[in-house]
Amino acid sequence: MKKINQLLANWPAYIFSLALLFTFSSCEDQVSSTYTYRAMVPVYMQMSDFRTNEAIIEPGKQLENPGKIYIYGDFLLINEPQKGIHILDNSNPSNPININFIKVPGNVDMAVNANMLYADNYLDLLVFDISDPRNIQQIKRVEDVFLSMYTNQASGTFMTMKDTVLTAESNFMRGWWGGNVFWNRGGMLAFSSDASRAGGESYGQGGSMARFTLMNAHLYAVDDYSLRVFDVSTKEEPDFLSTINLGWGIETIFPFQNRLFIGSNTGMHIYDATEPASPSKMSVYQHVTACDPVVVNETHAFVTLRTGVNCRFGVDELHVLNIENLYEPKLLKTYPMQNPHGLALAGDYLYIAEGKHGLKSFNAADIMNISQNQIEHLRSLKSVDIIPGPKSLIVIGPDGVCQFDYSNPEKLVQLSCIDVKNPIVV
Repeated sequence: MKKINQLLANWPAYIFSLALLFTFSSCEDQVSSTYTYRAMVPVYMQMSDFRTNEAIIEPGKQLENPGKIYIYGDFLLINEPQKGIHILDNSNPSNPININFIKVPGNVDMAVNANMLYADNYLDLLVFDISDPRNIQQIKRVEDVFLSMYTNQASGTFMTMKDTVLTAESNFMRGWWGGNVFWNRGGMLAFSSDASRAGGESYGQGGSMARFTLMNAHLYAVDDYSLRVFDVSTKEEPDFLSTINLGWGIETIFPFQNRLFIGSNTGMHIYDATEPASPSKMSVYQHVTACDPVVVNETHAFVTLRTGVNCRFGVDELHVLNIENLYEPKLLKTYPMQNPHGLALAGDYLYIAEGKHGLKSFNAADIMNISQNQIEHLRSLKSVDIIPGPKSLIVIGPDGVCQFDYSNPEKLVQLSCIDVKNPIVV
């Protein structure tokens, strides 16, 4: 008690000393700079406002802040978060042609089922007929299927996030405050794509960071805490079935052989979707808090964990799990990485998007020695997600979308790059 009283008595002196310490140290290293950040700013809207008009189909335009990528046939779809979807003719990956832009405010995710494009529009699900991508028609709106904790149905309002570019003066040391604590530079919020194909349905193909996916005539959509299930056996008429609570920090969903592999901040959830309308929990592989996309094959799951604004307590690693027993996934090996984002598997070859550190490729046939079998490291290619498509390896990042010939996995050959209008440094 005596020691506690002494501490309390001297507390003002300790505070003063601490203040002097920060003052003197900051005076030595203080830098005055101007920084540009991409921030997500809360905005309150009326539900009726975004339902007033049909989605607008505009002429093709340059990318500004590319989000998710999606392949459907000869077409490449690229999402602009919160704004809409670019449609490109990608029949020649060396020369993709921007056809048009579907203006869909609040859009983050997309999936295609037999020429029907499903896209979220804030709280609603929209359906577009893209059988003729040059003459797209909106044919359905399913209302109030993405209600969230920020929705107030009584007042007809909800909160969304506006993607905003801010410029700020700073006289603080970079790394103390410097703005980096608060803003997500580069707007890396929810890069993703659909990666499912099953049962002969005509689905599109995407990457590892999906929040929408299709399997067995059902659309599955995850948000931060739940899984939503839609019956899309009548493709023009999605039927919202149920919401399954998953816990907090849900990020991605990846389908494989009637299973759903769901990545979260704290682990990988495995759900049995043999009964497509009612997925059931099989197991959870838990890890430290970190951002977490997943891809799998018949025997192994590959999970990237990374640090960042929304996962700052995490680690930068690749985890390889044995999933032969889906009820008891087992960690086999952990590999250090720089800042891994999305990833992709093509046979024995593993591709990892390392954010600002570039793109890496590995021969992953020997699960226990992946790091010793690195093939290439394209350091200048800032990358966030990857799709190994039928014609090209498609890589998306803050600077745009690049395609590579990967018929020889030992040497990627660049075919084309679509640059963004105003790239922001990650």
